[in-house]
Amino acid sequence: MLEIPHFHNSSLLHQALTHRSYMNEHPEETENNERLEFLGDALLGFLVGSLLYEYYPQMDEGKLTKLRSALVDEQQLAKFAKKLNLGRRMLLGKGTKLGGGCNNLNLLSSTFEAVLGAYYLDSGFEAVRDFLKPIFLEAAKHIVDFQSNKNHKSMLQEWFLSKSTELPEYEIVSESGADHDKEFTAKVCIKDKEYGRGKGHSKKEAEKRAAENALKKLGLL
Repeated sequence: MLEIPHFHNSSLLHQALTHRSYMNEHPEETENNERLEFLGDALLGFLVGSLLYEYYPQMDEGKLTKLRSALVDEQQLAKFAKKLNLGRRMLLGKGTKLGGGCNNLNLLSSTFEAVLGAYYLDSGFEAVRDFLKPIFLEAAKHIVDFQSNKNHKSMLQEWFLSKSTELPEYEIVSESGADHDKEFTAKVCIKDKEYGRGKGHSKKEAEKRAAENALKKLGLL
């Protein structure tokens, strides 16, 4: 579980968690989180773009744009919000809460952005970057790995389907190493004929490498 970073000014965090529905029911509240959401959204666009530019130097502009879009979309930001337990901490009006607001993707993602905006005002640009960096780089790696796995395995499957009705089958043939540093070996076959092998630190990575190896042997890469 991630933790909300420390705020020197707790009123900024309170504002970031305050939805307009709560403010409407509590006249003592003077501001909701919408302006902070605007600020957080602007920060996200720049910071995520900057991190991807730095850590993926071989990736072209088109792929960087798609990866950034995947990282800052509503569903992904809501996942970050859930890891920060924002659903339980958001200040919502009774009707909004009864309507499932604590699990609403739009509210969760918006509150996440508001918290970032508030943290920027509280602790500055570098603090926000340091907070975001491990979260977004880990998510970026998962997205890139998934897309890579999907592409190679899909390419191999499409090639086989163009030749026959058989689908490639993957099998983990061995694993080695300590529990915290396993290495798996996978093979890909059609009708018991092996087309490629690959190794990786997860079963999915090993299967992807096996598909990649098969594509190379077939002259498709």
